[in-house]
Amino acid sequence: MVLEVAPLSIRPGQESAFEAAFAAAQAIIASMPGYRSHTLHRGIERPGEYLLLVGWDSLEDHEQGFRGSPRYAEWKALLHHFYDPFPTVLHYAPVDLTARAGGAERAARTSDGDA
Repeated sequence: MVLEVAPLSIRPGQESAFEAAFAAAQAIIASMPGYRSHTLHRGIERPGEYLLLVGWDSLEDHEQGFRGSPRYAEWKALLHHFYDPFPTVLHYAPVDLTARAGGAERAARTSDGDA
C-alpha cells in the first residue's frame, strides 16, 4: 500500500465551505480503482490546516489513475480553489519492521557480549 499525504492550507474563513465540498468530493476519490481508504484531519492549533491521508494500492493508482481520470476535473472544481498555497503531495511506503526487529535484537545481544 502507498500512503498519500497532503497537508492542506485552507483560505481563512473558508473552512466550513471546504469541509462541505470535501464531503461531496470524497465519493469521487473513493470510486477510483486502487483506492483503499482516506481520512481528513483538521488542525487543533491551526484550524485552517488540514491533513488528508489516502491509501492507494500503488503510486500509479494515484498519479496516473486518479489524476489522469475525467473525475479528477470534478475533484479539482470542488476543492482546489480553497487551497492557499497549493499543497505539496508526498507518498510513503510502509517499512517492514518485523524483519528489522530480529536484527536489532541480535545486535543488542551482541553488544551485551551475548553472542
